[in-house]
Amino acid sequence: MAYKSHPFSCLILLTLVATFVPAQNAEALSAEQYFVDGNRLFRDDLYWAALLRYRQAEEEGLNTSLLHYNMGIAHYRAGQHIRARTSLLKALDDPTLRVVAHYNLGLNAYELGDTDEALRWFRLARDQDQDEKLQTFAVVAISRIRDQRTTPDDYEIRAEEREKKRDFSDFTLRARVGYGTDDNVFRSPDQPYIDLSDRLRPVIIPEVKSGAFVPVSLSAKYRINSLEHEGFFIAYRLGGRYYVDEELENGNEYLHEASFGSDYRRKEGERERSVNSAFKVAHHDETYYDPDDGGSRDVDGVDIDDRMNYLRYGPELMFRQSYERLAIGAKFKAQLWNYEEQEVVPEFDHEYFFTSFYGQYKFTESSLFRITLEGYSRRYGDRPAFDLDGQQLPGNPTIRYDYYSLELTARQRITDSMWFGFDIERTERADKYVGYNDYTRDSVGFEFHWTPGRRFDLETRGVYRLYDFPNAFAFHEPLAGRKTQESAEVRLIGSFKMTRHLSLVAEARYRETVSNDTRIQYERNQYVLGVRWEQ
Repeated sequence: MAYKSHPFSCLILLTLVATFVPAQNAEALSAEQYFVDGNRLFRDDLYWAALLRYRQAEEEGLNTSLLHYNMGIAHYRAGQHIRARTSLLKALDDPTLRVVAHYNLGLNAYELGDTDEALRWFRLARDQDQDEKLQTFAVVAISRIRDQRTTPDDYEIRAEEREKKRDFSDFTLRARVGYGTDDNVFRSPDQPYIDLSDRLRPVIIPEVKSGAFVPVSLSAKYRINSLEHEGFFIAYRLGGRYYVDEELENGNEYLHEASFGSDYRRKEGERERSVNSAFKVAHHDETYYDPDDGGSRDVDGVDIDDRMNYLRYGPELMFRQSYERLAIGAKFKAQLWNYEEQEVVPEFDHEYFFTSFYGQYKFTESSLFRITLEGYSRRYGDRPAFDLDGQQLPGNPTIRYDYYSLELTARQRITDSMWFGFDIERTERADKYVGYNDYTRDSVGFEFHWTPGRRFDLETRGVYRLYDFPNAFAFHEPLAGRKTQESAEVRLIGSFKMTRHLSLVAEARYRETVSNDTRIQYERNQYVLGVRWEQ
């Protein structure tokens, strides 16, 4: 287990007066000005540059405990633990720095793998009476080290028992609400087309509609830590989108989900095991609208707007075992999807089974590689399968689609505040009747995350998908040729933390689907500004 120094123990104890010394050319800087510039670079997470300034300050004659302490923390952050120890030892001469130096020497020794020395420094921090917070942190650090070796002493046991009492139960809440614009509410095709699925071959002129909407999301979880490593929880989640204009209400959509289960987590040194099991029940509501204009659908005068509403329920199980560099995990689901009963069209009721396995390896502290294998199946109870000529005859067996995918993921951290990653995935769908709806989907995705300051957070994600249908026809009409499809999606999310719990969030999202089955071809932009509450 890696220990990180508490923020206030690594603030480098900056002097307020020196902070306001104006920047000058390197040739004109004094020792104090080199020191101040080094502090500025450290705050920007530029540890190597900060160390250069600190050395220049030392060469100019600055020789204070505060300089050596700052150099020690910068070396620690840069991964130079031998040099960090040397500098921090020099800071012990200052009584005002001694306790925090003891604690950080303990962290540094642990990173070096010397747990005996780490315990010695942590005990010095524990036994002082100048800083209660550092004393508490030291007790926790000692307890975790001794858990790996011997039985803790009485003082540590009492401290841990108090901590357990405080954490017997916990409640987390996350809510978000905003105001956004959508330039294609019903995902309408962006150009006229001939509907080849209709024997009359009508010319369709889609009507693209735009408008404002209110996105809402809420998640709450209450956990009771009934056992040492295991707890029972109940949770609720809401997600939805509501359009302001009454003419666009067919675009409204929401999901309620309730769940209960247990969490197990145990960590011993670099090894950690977690098991999560839950039973979930969800209700989804949306309108089965006509994408050409967003209007209601009917068959022989019978309204089928509720065709996509469903109740979903079933168990889930997740497992993860991690070591210092290697981690493995698995996930399983078994669900029943019960859609609204329809009299004039087949229902979408089906069974859903999902299995996933992954292995992850960390080459360094800042880079990792993951392989994920997934398999899942949707087995419908009412929808007839397609023949190879594109017809969906009532007497055909019901649809069963089996999916298999392989995903490769790479993540690289550039600085403490910035990382990026790439994903490559291949998915194959097997139509278990005669293979009409088989496809192969190749996906390429990326992620970038940057935290430029304590309050700001910026992330962007994108994915491109290319489908290959060996048998299916556009419009399910042989004269239209083999079906083609590709899509691209990009999201940009920025947040600003206004208070401890409240953040301002802005999001932009672009989605485009291109296909020779023009009914499903569309382009869409969404922009949202909202607030998020986290507790």
